[in-house]
Amino acid sequence: MMTREGYEKLKQELISLRGDGRSEIAAKLEEARAFGDLSENAEYHAAKEEQEKLESRILWLEYQLSKTRIVEVGDLDTSSVSLGTTVSLRDLDAQTQYTYTLVGSEEADPKTNRISSQSPVGKAILGKTVGEEVMVRVPKGVRHLKVLEIRIA
Repeated sequence: MMTREGYEKLKQELISLRGDGRSEIAAKLEEARAFGDLSENAEYHAAKEEQEKLESRILWLEYQLSKTRIVEVGDLDTSSVSLGTTVSLRDLDAQTQYTYTLVGSEEADPKTNRISSQSPVGKAILGKTVGEEVMVRVPKGVRHLKVLEIRIA
């Protein structure tokens, strides 16, 4: 499952890799071939390895996009935490407040407070309602969180 925004971002990456990415690799391979003997040509081998990584990423993106179910904003229910909702939480031990948007794993970006529904906090709050408290084990220990608000961002 993925938000429309995340789906479009992956789709644009796929288009870019198919066009510009493949063109860049083709140019690198052509340039490396000009150096002569391919069996001992480090530039050629590096370009081939880069090409393999690019093609793997393209295949992976095609697969992800083909099986993705898009969560539309209009379909969101703010009565409980779900993919695509923005949640305000209070850490009851540290007395600090956090606001996260719950997204699919490919869309996660902790720097912008977009956390994966598969992350420890994401899993713990998924399906919770306003006022509910959860204990969640994170790398730094255990956090005691309370859901303060659920909204559509």
